Amino acid sequence: MKQTDIYLVRHAHSTYSPDEYGRGLSSNGQHDQKLLTHQMNERHVDVILSSPYKRAIQTVEGIALQHNQDIQLIEAFKERTLAGKSVENFQEAIETVWLNESYAHPGGESNEEARNRGIDALKDVLKTYEGKSIVIGTHGNMLALIMSHFDQKYDVSFWRNLDMPDVYCLTFEEKSLINVDRIWERAN
Repeated sequence: MKQTDIYLVRHAHSTYSPDEYGRGLSSNGQHDQKLLTHQMNERHVDVILSSPYKRAIQTVEGIALQHNQDIQLIEAFKERTLAGKSVENFQEAIETVWLNESYAHPGGESNEEARNRGIDALKDVLKTYEGKSIVIGTHGNMLALIMSHFDQKYDVSFWRNLDMPDVYCLTFEEKSLINVDRIWERAN
């Protein structure tokens, strides 16, 4: 059986702005992106996919250059839409959707909706690139939601403890997840 490695990459730090598509990496994020590129240098990478959000693209750009790959943008790997407009208390709003999987704030996606979007895209990737090693630039909530599909231990607490960037390698045999490894190591 062919093994497929999916590297789910949470974007590096970016300074908040309401421009989801155009918000880039902060100077700390740019520094960490270089470290991430170095850490991924020894790994074999066949394909690089990314959310269309600038911060996700910038996070995997160095890996793409290092491995002489283009970045293919996949809309489904964008961050979940929490609400149609800014929420008063972000942490509380996140907690609410994680506690009630089918609840969506007005104009937003429920955990179920966002997870299904991510899992449908992941299934397409597994089918299209079976036996390959794929980097996917994405976002914290989407990464946690995709992983929670396979194991409920990847919950809101897991999400809260993710680093920026962060990388998890999910190894599949066909469509079955057989292993999860955290790859990212922050230098001291």
